[in-house]
Amino acid sequence: MSDTLSLDQFERIALGQLGFTLSEQQWHNIDKTHRYLLEQVAKRRLIYGVTTGYGPLATTYVEPHHSEELQQNLVHHLCSGVGPALTRVQTRSLITARLLSLSRGHSGASPALVQRLAACLEHDFVPEIPSQGTVGASGDLTPLAHLARALSGGGRVRLHGGDWQPSADVHVQLGWEPLKLAGKDAIALVNGTSVTAGIAALNGSQSLRMAKLSSALVLLYAELLGGHREAFHPLIGEVRPHPGQRQLHAWLWKMSADSERLKPWTESGQYLPHSTHEAIQQDQPLPQDAYTLRCAPQALGAVMDTIEQHNSVASRELISVTDNPLLFADLDTVLHGGNFFGQHLAFASDHLRNAVIQMALYSERRIARITDPLRNGSLPAFMQPHQTGLHSGFMGAQVTATALVAELRSDAIPASIQSIPTNADNQDIVPLGTIAARKTANALTALQKILAIEAMVLTQAMDIEKRAGFGRCSQQLYVMVRETVATLTQDRPLAEDIEALAGKFASPDALRFLADTESAAEHEPTT
Repeated sequence: MSDTLSLDQFERIALGQLGFTLSEQQWHNIDKTHRYLLEQVAKRRLIYGVTTGYGPLATTYVEPHHSEELQQNLVHHLCSGVGPALTRVQTRSLITARLLSLSRGHSGASPALVQRLAACLEHDFVPEIPSQGTVGASGDLTPLAHLARALSGGGRVRLHGGDWQPSADVHVQLGWEPLKLAGKDAIALVNGTSVTAGIAALNGSQSLRMAKLSSALVLLYAELLGGHREAFHPLIGEVRPHPGQRQLHAWLWKMSADSERLKPWTESGQYLPHSTHEAIQQDQPLPQDAYTLRCAPQALGAVMDTIEQHNSVASRELISVTDNPLLFADLDTVLHGGNFFGQHLAFASDHLRNAVIQMALYSERRIARITDPLRNGSLPAFMQPHQTGLHSGFMGAQVTATALVAELRSDAIPASIQSIPTNADNQDIVPLGTIAARKTANALTALQKILAIEAMVLTQAMDIEKRAGFGRCSQQLYVMVRETVATLTQDRPLAEDIEALAGKFASPDALRFLADTESAAEHEPTT
C-alpha cells in the first residue's frame, strides 16, 4: 500500500472495510533503519530514550544491556490514562496512523513491532485505551503507552468487537507471543502524534460528509419554503471567489435545476407592478429569503473551506515522522528535535470544531423556522398535521436540537491555547491537540443528531406535501431517511429514531446518493 492514503481510505481502514499492507520498499526502509539503530547502540552512541532516561531524567545515561528494561519502564510509567476508552474506530485509526509514521523508516522501530501493529488491524485486536491523560506535547504518550501495554500482553483488548478480555488471553487465542520492546521500540511507538492524527483524520472525513448532507437539507428546506433559486446562482460566487462558496453555489444551482417548488430565476429580472393610485405599494412579496436560505452558499462555503484546510493538515500529518530522535541511516545521522509537538493538529482541530458548531447552529435555526407556523408558510406547527395540539409532533425534538447546540457552544473554548507546563517544566509549552481532536469528534456526534432531527422534520414535511414537485436530490434524501425512520402519524418516542439516523449518517456509504445526484445534474445549464 502507498504511504499516502486519502482520508476516505484511511477511514475505511479504521472501520475495518479496507486492509492495510506495506510495500517491499517500506519494509526495506524499516529494516535498514532498525539495523542502523542497533549498530549505533552497540557503539554506545548517545541517543535519547535509548541510552538515556526520559524527559528531565535524560541526564541519566543507561547502559545498552538495560535496553529492554528501559523501554518497558517507559510503557509502565506512562500507562496512567483515565476516562472512557477510545472507540473501536478511533483506536484502529491511531494504530493505522502509527503504522504510517513508522513505515517511513526514520524511527528505528523493529520489523517485529510494525508487523504486530499490522496484525492488530488484520485481526481487529483493539486495546482498551483511556481517552484522557495526554497533553500532546511529546506526542500522545499516555494513550500510545496503553497500546504498547496491550502489545506486551498487558491490559485488556476486544477481539472482533467482542467483550473486553485480558490481553494475555487474547494473545493465546491468536497464537501470539507478547512483544518484548527493546532498542527504540517503546519510545518509537509512544512518542508521536498518531492518536491526534488518527482522530483528526476521522473528523475530517465525517465533517465533509456532514457539510454535503447539510447542503442537501438546505435545498429541501428551500423547496419547502418556496425559496428563491436566485440565491444559488453561480455568478454570485464568481465575484466572491472563496473556493467553498463557489462549490456550494455550483452544487446547489445544479441540484435545484429540476425542482418545481423553488421560485425560478429569470434572466430578464422582475419589475415593479404598475400603479395608478399609490406611489408606495406595501405588503408585496419579499424578493429574497431569510439568511438560513439566502446565505447558505456563504455559510456552508466557509465551512467547506475550513474543512479543506483541516484536512490538508491532517493528511500531511499522516505522512509525517513524529517521534524523537529521528534516524537517517543513509546519512549516518541521528537528530534530536520536536516533531512530536502537535500544534498543527491542535489549531486545525479547534478551527474545524468552530465550523462543526456553526453547521449545528445553522441546522437548529432551519428546524426552528420550519416548525414555526408563523414562519413556515402553510405547514402545520411542529410538522404534525393530525389533531395538532392533541399531538405535538416534533416539538420535543426541536428542543433537543436547541439543547445540543447550547451544549456545543458552552464547550467551544479552544483547547490549543490552554498550554500548562508539565514534566518538571521540560514540557514548558504543550499544544493539547488530542483534546482538541476529541472535542471535535464529540461535536460531530452532536451535529449528526441535530442533522438527524432536521432530516426527520423535513421529510415529514415532504409527506405532508405529498412529495410533489421536489427535485431528485430531495427525493433520494427522503428515501434514505425513510429506510431508517418511519413517517410520524401520531406522537411516539423519537429518541431511538434520532440515534439510529444519526448513526446512519456516520457511515461513509450513507450519503452515496449525493454523489449520484450531483453527477446526474452535471450538464445542467448555469443560466
